[in-house]
Amino acid sequence: LFIIIIIIIIIIIIIIISSAASRSGRLDCVKASEQCLKEYSCSAKYRTMRQCVAGRESNFSAVTGPEAQGECRSAIDAMKQSPLYNCRCRRGMKKEKNCLRIFWSIFQSLQGNDLLEYSPYEPVNSRLSEIFRLAPIIAVEPASTKENNCLNAAKACNLNDTCKKYRSAYINPCTSRVSASEVCNKRKCHKALRQFFDKVPTKYSYGMLFCSCPAGDQTACAERRRQTIVPVCSYEDKDKPNCLALQSSCKTNYICRSRLADFISNCQPEPRSISGCLRENYADCLLSYTGLIGTVMTPNYVRALGISLSPWCNCSSSGNSKPDCDKFAAFFTNNRCLRNAIQAFGNGTDVGVWQPQPPIQPTVVEFSINRRGKEQTSNSLDALTQMTKLHSDGDSLYHICGTLQVRDFNVKCFKRWSFYVKKQAASSFLAYNTVIITQN
Repeated sequence: LFIIIIIIIIIIIIIIISSAASRSGRLDCVKASEQCLKEYSCSAKYRTMRQCVAGRESNFSAVTGPEAQGECRSAIDAMKQSPLYNCRCRRGMKKEKNCLRIFWSIFQSLQGNDLLEYSPYEPVNSRLSEIFRLAPIIAVEPASTKENNCLNAAKACNLNDTCKKYRSAYINPCTSRVSASEVCNKRKCHKALRQFFDKVPTKYSYGMLFCSCPAGDQTACAERRRQTIVPVCSYEDKDKPNCLALQSSCKTNYICRSRLADFISNCQPEPRSISGCLRENYADCLLSYTGLIGTVMTPNYVRALGISLSPWCNCSSSGNSKPDCDKFAAFFTNNRCLRNAIQAFGNGTDVGVWQPQPPIQPTVVEFSINRRGKEQTSNSLDALTQMTKLHSDGDSLYHICGTLQVRDFNVKCFKRWSFYVKKQAASSFLAYNTVIITQN
């Protein structure tokens, strides 16, 4: 009987795994490429498509004729029926760079552009609450307490073998002067930092990078947090480049380009969302943010107190591109989704804690997808604007409910507000009543 039960359990596990695989229907791009190359018809079309891409990039006349263009279109259509069409990569995977190279070659062929709105990485869809359950070292008290969470996180890292190992691995190259003119080997420093955030459990790496600071020790605590990535090597440089020039430089590197696309996809702000995020997922936003660390687009806290982040760039000398530059820079410096995600981690809360209704479902991005966010239809959420006006810094409900120190009050506040948004009340009286109820 025991053996029969074991066999049944194994069969159930196999069915669950196979069904999950069939739902995703995706291979990583390296395996998809290998599978395609084993099939003659797919292999031939794949080679033709790559020749078309290479010829288009070099303006080669052989691919501009009507006959050649027809072959290119035929090859691209064939790729849409192959495993390569839907392939993705995993951050930190073996052969990650090769996987990303394949993804972008397919993407540019099928999409015809090099936009950074589509992530090449397989969605993780994790939750901050999963990190909290595994992370007793992360204090869930508000930042107003006297506890220095950043110092505690550094101590916890030193007590964990994996965290200590990879932290030492980046401290050494990031602090070793190479010559009189070079403070470090930035390339080695960046590589070691990527390994740290890819290999170390997030409860330790996030604890150091996104820790909250007590009100009585803001300066020293914030500086400790800022120094986590050794910014004198990994972040700062002699001159600050233009942000659009830095973006262009990032796009020439498969790792940087992919991490930036992942960040833009997962940290997309949404003013109509209570959390401030289009995808309603703080954990994925923080994961994609840390993915940028160790690239030329490495972001960090600026010296001012509070949560203010930016890559090492500015928008001077932008000329006619100044609006585009400001918009790109603001995605870091004034990103409500990212800011709320960091605050949520520091305070020990998550989207799921206070949002009872189903979140905005992030659709898996396919190559034929339209730009999301630019076709959103308006709805009757004017009441949200009324609530936003109750707080001057624009963070609206997060701060209103977040200022209540008791966790149960937070939950009541957000549940009441969710009901309010769902019914789309025209009056601001209920919004006022929301705050009053949570305090009673």
